[in-house]
Amino acid sequence: MRKRFLSLLLAAAFALTALSQSQVKYVFYFIGDGMGVNQINVTETYQAALKGKIGFEPILMSSFPVVGLVNTYSATNGVTDSAAGGTALASGHKTKNGAIGVLEDLETPVSSIAVWAQQAGKAVGIATTVAITHATPASFYGHQPSRQMYYELGQDLCRSGFDFFAGCDFHKPYTREGEPSLHEQARAAGYTILKGGYKEYLKKGRQADKLILFQSDRQNEKLGSDHLPYALDQERDDLTLEQITRAGINYLMSKQKDGFFFQIEGGMIDYACHRNDIGNAINEVLDMDKAVRVAYEFYQQHPDETIIVISADHETGGLVMGKGPYELHTDLLRYQRRSIDELKWLLQQQYQRAPKKFTWAAVEKQLRELMGFGAGISLSDKQNERLQNRWKVVEKAIAAGEKVNDRISDLCETVKHILSEVALISWASGGHSNGYVPVYAIGPGTEVFQGRIDNTEIAPAMAKIAGYERE
Repeated sequence: MRKRFLSLLLAAAFALTALSQSQVKYVFYFIGDGMGVNQINVTETYQAALKGKIGFEPILMSSFPVVGLVNTYSATNGVTDSAAGGTALASGHKTKNGAIGVLEDLETPVSSIAVWAQQAGKAVGIATTVAITHATPASFYGHQPSRQMYYELGQDLCRSGFDFFAGCDFHKPYTREGEPSLHEQARAAGYTILKGGYKEYLKKGRQADKLILFQSDRQNEKLGSDHLPYALDQERDDLTLEQITRAGINYLMSKQKDGFFFQIEGGMIDYACHRNDIGNAINEVLDMDKAVRVAYEFYQQHPDETIIVISADHETGGLVMGKGPYELHTDLLRYQRRSIDELKWLLQQQYQRAPKKFTWAAVEKQLRELMGFGAGISLSDKQNERLQNRWKVVEKAIAAGEKVNDRISDLCETVKHILSEVALISWASGGHSNGYVPVYAIGPGTEVFQGRIDNTEIAPAMAKIAGYERE
C-alpha cells in the first residue's frame, strides 16, 4: 500500500512538472561573450568596493536561484572560439573552431534552438551589441564553414525568416562586388530596417512585418559597423542593449504568436577583455545586467510562463583577481570614465585637429579627466616614468613627420596596463581561456542547470522545458 502511494505521489509530481513545463511560452537566452566566472566576480567585488566593503555586492543575474558551471572546450580545441562556442550553445553540438552551425566536417548543418522555437510557432528574436553577423548571433541562424564568411552569414539571416534582429549592423555588408548589399537583400526578404535607434523603433517598429533594428550610420561610421558604443562611452541617443531588449520584447509580443524565443548577447564583454581593459569589462557586465533586469521585469509579470537562462561561450583574457599582494583596489576603477579604445580615438582626433597643441600637458589633462591619473589614482614613480617614455616616442614621431596614431595606441596600451596594476588585476593573455563560465537561470524547470554541465546541454534542456521539438 505504501509503495502504491509513493508511486502515485511521484506520478503526480511528474505530471505537475510536465504541466508547468508545457506552460512555458517565453524563453530568454542571454549570452555574455567572454564572460567567465571571474568577470562576474570582479564586477561584484567592484560593486562592494564602491560601498567601502570587502566582499561582493550581487548583480541581478548571479542572484537567480539556479547557478551552475559550464565546460566550454570545442570538438577540436581545448580552448574554444566564439563560433564553436556559439554553435554548442545554440544547437547542442560541438564543432571545429571557426565553424558556424555545422559539424566539424564543415558540411553537415545543425539546427539551433531558435529554429526549433520557430517551428513550434513562436516568434523569434536575435540581438547583440556587436554586428548581427558575428559568431554568436550567427550561430542561431547560420550554417557556414567559417565565421569570416560575413556576407554568406548575412544571406543566411535573410533566409531565416526570424521576426526580430538587432545589433550595430551587418559586418561588411558590401563585400560582394556586383551583388546587392545585405541591406538590400534583407529588405527583399521582407525586413524593415530601422537605423534611428530606440526612438525610431517606438515610432515605426511595431508596424513592420519583420524587423531589423540597427544603430545610426553616424555611429557605424565611427565604429566600423562592428559594435555599439561601450557602456562607458555611450552618449544620450546611442542605442543600448537595454533598449534593444525592451524593443525586442515589445515587438515579439506584438506578433501575437504562441510565445517567443529571444536570444540576447552582451558581445562587448569579450571585446573589453580581449583588450585587457578592466574598468571597461566591468561596465559591460553591468550593462548586460541592465538588459537582464528588463527580462526579469517581464518574468515577474509571467512567472509561470517564462524562463531566463544566462551563460557564456567562453572566458576571455584569463582574468585573475590578484597580482601578488593579498589585496584588491577595484574601487579605483570608478575613475575610469572612458574605454581605452575611446581614449585612443579622442587623443588621435585631438592630434589631427591641432597638431601643434598636442602636448604632454594636453594628454595629461585627458588622463586626469578620463582615467583618474593624478585625480583619484596616484601613480608610482615607475608608472609615471613609463608614461613619459611612451610620450617621448610620440614626440619623436611628430618631429620626424611619421605616423602618430600607432604611437598614441602604444601610449594607451601603457595606460590600460597601469589601470589593471593599480586595481591589482592580472591577465593571462589577450585571447580566450578554458576557464569555467557560469550558467544562471530562473523559471519553471530550470533546476536542470544546477551543478556542472557542458555547453552542449543548455539548448536541448531549454527546448525540453519550452516544449520545442529538436530536429
